[in-house]
Amino acid sequence: MDGEATSIGPLDITRVMAAIPHRYPMLLVDRVAELIPDRSITAIKAVTINEGFFQGHFPGRPIMPGVLIVEALAQAAGILAVESLGLAGSGKLVYFMSIDGVKFRKPVEPGVLLTLEAEFVQKRSRVCKFAGKARIDGELAAECEFTAMIADPPTG
Repeated sequence: MDGEATSIGPLDITRVMAAIPHRYPMLLVDRVAELIPDRSITAIKAVTINEGFFQGHFPGRPIMPGVLIVEALAQAAGILAVESLGLAGSGKLVYFMSIDGVKFRKPVEPGVLLTLEAEFVQKRSRVCKFAGKARIDGELAAECEFTAMIADPPTG
């Protein structure tokens, strides 16, 4: 790696909400443990039984839906992109363009801290590709690659 990058973090929920527009019940990042601009992010999602989706997924065996794990990874990557490009507070949105190679390795149940790791694979001014991994106590729960587009907020 070229040079030593300066780490940012931890970032609290206020800073998370300044970086991405998501709000309850769709905000799936509780804090950022570490962010290395232009490189990577490690964020945390505290998974609690109070999450609305556990009511129906599944009664008697609550498991976080895989699509929400991928969404949590994308939100962490969105924070990485916005912070790396100096766009926090700009209102810019980060949209999924593609999701590839998703693998679920371990169910995510209530009561865990889900560690969300995302890193740039490719970075351009408007399109970024990321590799993401979700872990529970260091064990891989899910992984994927995804591409996102940075767009202007809607007008009017």
